[in-house]
Amino acid sequence: MKISLFLLSFLVLLPLSLQDPSPGVKAPTQAHAELTNHGFPIGLLPLSVKNYFINQTSGEFSLFLDGTCNIKLPPDNYLATYSKKVTGRISPGKIAELQGIRVWAFFKYWYITGIRISGDNLVFEVGVASAKYPSKNFDDSLDCEGKRSSS
Repeated sequence: MKISLFLLSFLVLLPLSLQDPSPGVKAPTQAHAELTNHGFPIGLLPLSVKNYFINQTSGEFSLFLDGTCNIKLPPDNYLATYSKKVTGRISPGKIAELQGIRVWAFFKYWYITGIRISGDNLVFEVGVASAKYPSKNFDDSLDCEGKRSSS
């Protein structure tokens, strides 16, 4: 009888334990996994990635969001705007020829043209200038401002 009761309890509780603990939060996409395959944290992309394509030979990629997306980037809360389409070339530790992401700093928008890994830091290239931030600041992918997460 104890075994039957245990088995019944197990079968009743199993579906509850398999449910997503936070059903309103989107999970990272395959595009986020592609970032980690190249050594980057998933927080470089917002959660609203709808689709992406990558040429595994050249590293050229295109990713598509639901629409333009604004995110405050850590640690200094710079406003980053992602276009509906973001393109570039990814290789281990480096994203080059980046188009579609700009950041508001020093009273104007600057286009991020590349991102590379330098030790425990990410170096964001903005034309001839660059800025270095700890990689751990980008461990979590954020949702676009003014939008609710949905599964």
